[in-house]
Amino acid sequence: MFLRYRIIQLKRNKFAKIIIGTIIILLLLLALYIRSENLQNSHESSNYSHSRFSNQAPVFHDQTLGNFEQATSTNKPGPGEKGEPHHVPSDRENEALQSLSEYGMNMACSDDISLNRTIPDHRMDECKYWSYPEELPRTSIIIVFHNEGWSSLLRTVHSILNRTPPQFLEEILLVDDFSNKENLKKKLEYYIERFNGKVRLIRNSEREGLIRTRSKGALNARGEIILFLDAHCEVGYNWLPPLIAPIARDRKIMTVPVIDGIDHNTWEYRPVYEKDHFFRGIFEWGMLYKEIEIPAIEERKRTYKSEPYKSPTHAGGLFAMDRNYFLELGAYDPGLLVWGGENFELSFKIWQCGGSIEWVPCSRVGHVYRGFMPYNFGELGKKVKGPLITYNYKRVIETWFDNKHKEFFYTREPLARYLDMGDISEQVKLKDKLKCKDFSWFMDNVAYDVYTKFPELPPNLHWGELRNVGKTTCLDTRGHQPPALVGLELCHGQGNNQLFRLNTKGQLGVGERCIFADRQNVKLVVCPLGTVDGPWQYELTNKLLLHTITRKCLSAHPLSDQVILTPCDSNNANQQWVFKPIVPSWSS
Repeated sequence: MFLRYRIIQLKRNKFAKIIIGTIIILLLLLALYIRSENLQNSHESSNYSHSRFSNQAPVFHDQTLGNFEQATSTNKPGPGEKGEPHHVPSDRENEALQSLSEYGMNMACSDDISLNRTIPDHRMDECKYWSYPEELPRTSIIIVFHNEGWSSLLRTVHSILNRTPPQFLEEILLVDDFSNKENLKKKLEYYIERFNGKVRLIRNSEREGLIRTRSKGALNARGEIILFLDAHCEVGYNWLPPLIAPIARDRKIMTVPVIDGIDHNTWEYRPVYEKDHFFRGIFEWGMLYKEIEIPAIEERKRTYKSEPYKSPTHAGGLFAMDRNYFLELGAYDPGLLVWGGENFELSFKIWQCGGSIEWVPCSRVGHVYRGFMPYNFGELGKKVKGPLITYNYKRVIETWFDNKHKEFFYTREPLARYLDMGDISEQVKLKDKLKCKDFSWFMDNVAYDVYTKFPELPPNLHWGELRNVGKTTCLDTRGHQPPALVGLELCHGQGNNQLFRLNTKGQLGVGERCIFADRQNVKLVVCPLGTVDGPWQYELTNKLLLHTITRKCLSAHPLSDQVILTPCDSNNANQQWVFKPIVPSWSS
């Protein structure tokens, strides 16, 4: 009996151990499941951080001022008030000229103007009658600067604080891209203490360039929405709620304000766009940013003229996005250097990967357009063999374009084929991971109006230097802007002044410009929008370049460095031209 009892007891103990073991395993599995759910919920909360705002939309009440409208002007006297131009006295002209040379804008003029000056309100009247949700996501406004002028930087900050509902402003985050001007060091740190933490400052330990520094700003931002401004802006009245309300409803929308102009010399504040005309961002095939009036199909989608509307691209300097969405998209391609092309990279990525871009007519921001870039790219520019901006464009093109549209870029920029763009494998992986649509979808459904101004490019028949046999010099734009005469210069095989293209439809061009001829002159002109053809025909056997309208040939003037049209003569060496492809020195 005892033996039997022990056997039963052992069996029970064994069974109990099995039960206990099973319970422990189930508890562990339950704990893992709960942890997984918490992580997932946390991720979803991060991804859909604005869901509490999704059912709130702006409301229009005609002739009833919106809930965030304030007085827009005062009788406050002073230089530059109400956005009026200010002229530095004649005894300070040298100071003004020196600041123009140093900053690309007249800082002597800016320094005379109050940091809290008033500006005109260029919004359409409709904008004043929109009421926006009382609860909206808090925003980090990120301002990247490098050796910026003191008053232009701080007027940007003051205008934000003066014209932004404080409940929506998480912070103004200043990101210093390794400035070396003394007043942007301790003096700036001391100055922003008066804002009680509303303005933060972080610095790069080395020069990174605008693109990478913006990504750093996004990583360090505390707000749910990030909003990028240049360091020489003045925000308009009731500018922020119209920008962030669309993002509160749909986290995958980028919003873009309408940009007013601030004169770089007099600091006059004035509209860039004609009243009641609405534009959206597009591009030409050399990847120059362009704008075009919104097509009728987009216009019909709006009940009010003041409502936001879709745009294929943006200029790049001023925009707002959900911070988490920006980071999920990989921020900017970290392989892009300094400046240029990042606006297209982000635009294509947003649209092709499930998001959209909206321009917001009721949000206006003034921006100083410099006379020139006042600093070079330093050591950053030396990392690339060849034009840095073309390097950036090529990375964007090879990542986001399909083969058909890539050829339009290389037709327009033939030297780009020689350029080493670095490794884009991570960008291609991201594109696959996000299950992004192809570029033809983007062109067919979003950027369809690009073709109306910039049709598909026919291939080049010839490109390179256009060398005159008789003079042994080359056709050259001489760096002039159209309309301007072209002439002959020593052949040098560098730069764009001598890089001419003749396509299969007879268009002779350089960059985005065309060569036009009449009975008197041969000149550089703006190519007629919507056309890709021209009057030129190259005779390979006798090397004549025929103008098919006048039936005359391009000729070097026998007594000068000008070019003219003369009756064709295949025996005249001054009428003989040879295209010589340019192989850039940096291609090896």
